[in-house]
Amino acid sequence: QVQLVESGGGSVQSGGSLRLSCVASVYDNRRYCMGWVRQAVGKEREAVAEIDNDGSAGYADSVKGRFTISEDNAKNTVYLHLDRLKPEDTAMYYCVAIQNDERTWCSPRADPDEYTYWGRGTQVTVSS
Repeated sequence: QVQLVESGGGSVQSGGSLRLSCVASVYDNRRYCMGWVRQAVGKEREAVAEIDNDGSAGYADSVKGRFTISEDNAKNTVYLHLDRLKPEDTAMYYCVAIQNDERTWCSPRADPDEYTYWGRGTQVTVSS
């Protein structure tokens, strides 16, 4: 069981940066991959990044080189640093988690419906 709370969204001009935060409250002893999914109005959800407990991360091609996922295990917090933002990055960004007891490599899921736990989302708006 996981509770996720995102923060840090806002409005920024094209080329700017934001840092999103996700505080994870874990109520069991299972392992999880943590990640971020975004959804723009009128478009399907897209998983953009995942990270494992050791800090190994994977990214969707659409954000690779511009977004960085990181974690502070002591604070139970996952971050997403968004750099060189583009108007097409405008979306609601959700913190997500999926059980990973087998400790396989965490990478963005092709089907976001696989994620078991979702935060409420934080809005990112990028103006041209």
